[in-house]
Amino acid sequence: MFYFENVYTYSIVSYNMSNLSSRAEQLAAFDRLLTIMDELRAQCPWDKKQTTESLRHLTIEETFELSDAILQGDAEEIKKEVGDLLLHLVFYAKIGSEQGCYDICTVIDSLCEKLIRRHPHIYGDTVAQDEEAVKQNWEKIKLTEKGNVSVLGGVPKSLPALIKAMRIQEKARGVGFDWDEPEQVWEKVKEEMGEFEAEFQVASEKKIDQEKATAEFGDLLFSLINYARFIDINPEEALERTNIKFISRFQYLEQAAKAAGKNLNEMSLAEMDVYWEEAKKVASSKYKVRTKYDGNRVEKPTAAGRSMK
Repeated sequence: MFYFENVYTYSIVSYNMSNLSSRAEQLAAFDRLLTIMDELRAQCPWDKKQTTESLRHLTIEETFELSDAILQGDAEEIKKEVGDLLLHLVFYAKIGSEQGCYDICTVIDSLCEKLIRRHPHIYGDTVAQDEEAVKQNWEKIKLTEKGNVSVLGGVPKSLPALIKAMRIQEKARGVGFDWDEPEQVWEKVKEEMGEFEAEFQVASEKKIDQEKATAEFGDLLFSLINYARFIDINPEEALERTNIKFISRFQYLEQAAKAAGKNLNEMSLAEMDVYWEEAKKVASSKYKVRTKYDGNRVEKPTAAGRSMK
């Protein structure tokens, strides 16, 4: 039988606490980075040419690369991608200093002051017994600081729709506008599903009103995201993991068909489904998670596939 090894694997990760750097070493490393940034900006033709606008799309790309590394559970890649993002932040600060707007010092000082203001339960007299109280305090303080007319004013307009829905719901919850129980949210999901079905009946000969159907589908997605939040599931991460599982299965199907001398374009759905079911079994048999701890070392074994029920 042909086996396809899933490209998305969890690599062995080692942590040795004795190798962590001291605060003095950390400060020296940051100083070295700032020096290199100064040198690159002064001497490298590419670095000299960059602006905040030209770096923007590259920063977005680096953020997604970090996201991929996190999902893969690869600590070495996470370290590299965090470094790439740090370079971008230092780069923006350098450009700001050249324009007389801000520099790395004012950026960090501003961040520190914000963290102190928004953690009054640590640096003040406010009492916050749990995580929820901390988040509510954060949103209230943020609203006061920014002078937003709306609680939702701080949600970036360019956020992807799924993540934006999550942030909207979280911010509304921060001021008490939320359901009390998960069961109430699930009832809303069922209600929205019914309304969507009413607009989109595949068995009906009536022409579908695409505008209404789209609106109802959006309401359904929004309610599902809300329910996921209530049961502590990150819908963005859940969907991406499903994307990864689908890619793994489909690539297995492609490779298995090729090994059997078949062309996907000439295969029936039933024939392809045979390989699809094989892919599920292979992934299920290979996916194992174990964790070992021996004092200074933590190991996470590889997961060659991800089973999808």
